[in-house]
Amino acid sequence: MKTTKMLAILVLALGLFAKVANADFTFGTPTNLGPTINRGPTVNSIAEDCAPSISSDGLTLFFGSHRPGFGREGDLWVTTRATIKDDWGWSSNLGSTVNSSSYDDHPDISNDGLSLYFCSDRPGGFGNADLWVTTRATIDGDWDTPMNLGPTINSSADETAPSISADGLSLFFDSARPGGTGSWDIWMATRPTTDGDWGAPVPLPPLVNSSSIDGEPSISADGRTLYFISDRSGGYGDYDLWVTTRKTTGDDCGTPVNLGPTVNQTYEDMGPNISADGSTLYFTAGGPVGFLDLYEFDLWQVPVMPVADFNKDKVVNFNDLATFTEYWLWEASWH
Repeated sequence: MKTTKMLAILVLALGLFAKVANADFTFGTPTNLGPTINRGPTVNSIAEDCAPSISSDGLTLFFGSHRPGFGREGDLWVTTRATIKDDWGWSSNLGSTVNSSSYDDHPDISNDGLSLYFCSDRPGGFGNADLWVTTRATIDGDWDTPMNLGPTINSSADETAPSISADGLSLFFDSARPGGTGSWDIWMATRPTTDGDWGAPVPLPPLVNSSSIDGEPSISADGRTLYFISDRSGGYGDYDLWVTTRKTTGDDCGTPVNLGPTVNQTYEDMGPNISADGSTLYFTAGGPVGFLDLYEFDLWQVPVMPVADFNKDKVVNFNDLATFTEYWLWEASWH
């Protein structure tokens, strides 16, 4: 009986390895987040619901929307749920303290839930779209007036789509500023402490950035996995979701891998955001895929399923199959 179970696990592992090809996870079937988010209670949001950002406890979801609000092109919205097994409640606008009459989009909530980064082209910036942050004293507290991240982070070009690391010491974002590999690239800035000043941003290496458009990064809680979008060759649509991994936060990122046709489609797939536990990827999908028979952008989610690291080297590859096979043969010889 034990030998039969071990053989079944081996067959499953072989199938998973064949699917992910050197990655340490695979993906389930995407599902729409539902009408309480992708449609408001009184107005259909057919223009765009995008750029989701999930809180570390999985109970609050921030996102951008072009439905009617304070801004001419979009506002920041939020929805909550009682437990991770419950449905999302009706979404609500973050209000005039955070949102402006300008463009406000791409929220990213910090690990402690007290800082919300976003992009905006409101007055008081250094370029067209700049990165801003609003803070609150407690999870239940009111948001303070947003502050521009300053001229070290922001330039005369566009800066959008911030992603703050779990420790608050690294900030990933995309920018059209000079010095990158393509017209839009992913950049990173660091600071010594959460109260310290940000250092000068640097573009991610050409292995991650390409001559195409690369952007909308989302860094995992452990800092080892970076999801992003790109229209580089090898995709399935206009913009696709890609992922790159590294063994430790001190290592360089590996070659990016397309998430594949289960997640990506022939239309635009954008705005990835990985949950703190790494089990769910939230993203934006464009096309006739939402609740209305019109071209629209909706928020979606897809489960991320890990593949077992049998030899405990924090890398999943065919060496793990060798370790598993040795153990299976040893078990089989005794039973």
